[in-house]
Amino acid sequence: MSDLEIARRAAIRPIEEIADAAGVPRDALEPYGRYKAKIDPTLLADRPGRPGRVVLVSAMSPTPAGEGKSTCTVGLADSLARAGQNVMIALREPSLGPVLGMKGGAAGGGYSQVLPMDEINLHFTGDFHAITSANNALAALVDNSIHQGNPLNIDPRRVTFRRVLDMNDRSLRSVVVGLGGPAEGTPRQDGFDITAASEIMAVFCLATDLADLRERLSRITFGYSYDRKPLTVAQLGVEGALTLLLKDAFKPNLVQTIAGTPALVHGGPFANIAHGCNSVVATQTARRLADIVVTEAGFGADLGAEKFLDIKARAADVAPDAVVIVATIRALKMHGGVDKADLAGPNAAALEAGTGNLLRHVRNVEKFGYSPVVAINRFATDSDAELDWLLGWCASQGIAAAAADVWGQGGGGPGGDDLAAAVLAALDQPTDFHHLYPLEQPVEEKIRTIVQEVYGADNVDFSVPALRRLAEIEANGWGGLPVCMAKTQYSFSDDATRLGAPSGFTVHVRDLIPRTGAGFIIALTGAIMTMPGLPKVPGALGMDVDADGNAVGLF
Repeated sequence: MSDLEIARRAAIRPIEEIADAAGVPRDALEPYGRYKAKIDPTLLADRPGRPGRVVLVSAMSPTPAGEGKSTCTVGLADSLARAGQNVMIALREPSLGPVLGMKGGAAGGGYSQVLPMDEINLHFTGDFHAITSANNALAALVDNSIHQGNPLNIDPRRVTFRRVLDMNDRSLRSVVVGLGGPAEGTPRQDGFDITAASEIMAVFCLATDLADLRERLSRITFGYSYDRKPLTVAQLGVEGALTLLLKDAFKPNLVQTIAGTPALVHGGPFANIAHGCNSVVATQTARRLADIVVTEAGFGADLGAEKFLDIKARAADVAPDAVVIVATIRALKMHGGVDKADLAGPNAAALEAGTGNLLRHVRNVEKFGYSPVVAINRFATDSDAELDWLLGWCASQGIAAAAADVWGQGGGGPGGDDLAAAVLAALDQPTDFHHLYPLEQPVEEKIRTIVQEVYGADNVDFSVPALRRLAEIEANGWGGLPVCMAKTQYSFSDDATRLGAPSGFTVHVRDLIPRTGAGFIIALTGAIMTMPGLPKVPGALGMDVDADGNAVGLF
């Protein structure tokens, strides 16, 4: 049975019932139909006691076989609820680009899903549309300022703020705007990023409240003047209008799992080309409502978890109390050299060889002061012997681990009981959280620290344009910002084909992009693109609507 069929057969409760159970008062609830709603955090009363503890779910390096990190996140939360805990989930919203492309959705799978999965994976409550509109409004206002006399002395050749679209569309990576004569604007080279990689998305997800959202929007650098001075939204005077476009979207979205666990799904930056975490306001809202908040960071721990700990945890008080790393037998075999088509068969040598990837992720998380729990997400093709061997290997390395069958036994079933017990034990252990690098470290050294300490590289190479940008960043006073690495998710290196735990490599930084509103510097490595393309056979080819208006072929 497909994920969509399982979701359609689930007994979904009115969103008011989920809100009541979560302690959300009716005056703070804004329903969007029967099964989803927004929450106004300003109307929530503070609970007595400490805010909810945060469990961060990350993973080993993903493979095209799929590891089910979101499925594990949902299944873990349902299992904690089954164990009597007051728990809430905080997830990112899916982007239409991967939904119609190849990755799939972000609502979990099997019997560990958030509902209504078809609506969540499509337009949901319109947040992505609002973010896209705010982004493109700023782009239009910049071009209009140039056209209307250019009072800020904007250099059209040095406008760095790009338009966005929530779609994979390689044809829009590089475009020319303003053609057609004087009445059509000033011709200049431009381009599109995907909405999930935009600075507006990052600002949206890192802001702590509306005032902070407005302040961060005002700090966005959209380009440079003819005398090469950075120009900000505050100088353009449109931060109020951008905040207005985002004010409703900024409220977190409440939905539910198949088992009825409340979930906040809000914000959706990618983790390979952005910072990969759901919104701060959703995480903090969940902490005000629940004793335990299960959240995730995108892709492997070298990307999403590092960015959660070095970027999101600096922006707000959301440092995790425990960390989970999702692993699968299939991914370990693939990192051990097995082709995707052969993953179903037993291969003890490849399984053992692939543990190098998992071990590096575990040791990296330990560098932040945590002893992570490894969640072995069980697939039907996994044998008991393979699972027993992997559990024994984890024990031999001093790593807490538990197998979980939450795809098949989720929805409040027993499949995640062992994992929930391991996580509860981890929550009772002391942590020594610290960031990987201090903010006063030069940007070049921050990048070198990440590349060597997390990726395992020997060195980092900066292109000539990247070296020029480093000098500009320091000259403009942005050197104290953290770094957001843009890198392939499939490898510790910047070469997607180097699986496992590679060594003896250099990471190549081809450019640096200051995100002064979001508050970080993006380092573009290898061949990573901020506007992905669709695959040869996109998932959209199998999607449709039946005669009753129900989605077909959506995972």
